[in-house]
Amino acid sequence: MSNFVINGLLQSRNPLLTFRRFRGKINIQRPRAPHYERARVLEVIKPVYKRPEFNAPCIEAQKANETKKLDNPYETIIAREARNWFDHSNLVAFLHVNSIRQEDMFKAQVALHRHNISVKVYGKSIMRKALAGTKFETILPLFEAKTAIVFAPDPQKIKQVLGVLKKTPQLVLLAGIVEGRLLSRNEFVAYATMPDLTTTRAQLAAVLDSAGGKIVADLQCHQSQLVNLLEAYAKRDPSSSVDAGEKVES
Repeated sequence: MSNFVINGLLQSRNPLLTFRRFRGKINIQRPRAPHYERARVLEVIKPVYKRPEFNAPCIEAQKANETKKLDNPYETIIAREARNWFDHSNLVAFLHVNSIRQEDMFKAQVALHRHNISVKVYGKSIMRKALAGTKFETILPLFEAKTAIVFAPDPQKIKQVLGVLKKTPQLVLLAGIVEGRLLSRNEFVAYATMPDLTTTRAQLAAVLDSAGGKIVADLQCHQSQLVNLLEAYAKRDPSSSVDAGEKVES
């Protein structure tokens, strides 16, 4: 009896589940509309995209440029150093750097360093920060390509600079600044042929002295000539004048 109850009445039966595909053919191009509740949910969670503006690409490009122009503390430090070089150098030369081996560039730097001349290479953004709003702002177009800068405390080092550049044709002289004045390439080379300031002052003093001496000599010319004639007349022998008089009477 207990066995009957257990096996017949108390036995649980698990339902048999079978999965069947939709009886109709699924239309991919025109799917069936979803159920009302599902359609409401899909409408709520549907993403909303902002309509792009007409000049959106230009605005995005401008924002990208502004992002790139963020203040870089390291560039600010280097720009301050470059500005200090310009303020404390009486001779500055700008060199266009063509294709050159690093070994040759190092030799040129060593040759200039022996004459207490420094060679620096800065980027365009650093030079813009260093020279913006200064009297050297006009040289910024020179940094569109790779440009090296030569700094020297003494303007008379210009001959040494030209001598090293003559041995290094990969470095082309573009322009220069001598004692705060911007010079072109031809003016820079012509300045090298001029004597130093001390020699020029000595030559000017000699010219002024000679001019003054000539004026004094011209003013005293007649007096000196008269004195010489009187001295010659005073030193003349009187006997010779008497003999000359007797000969004239005879």
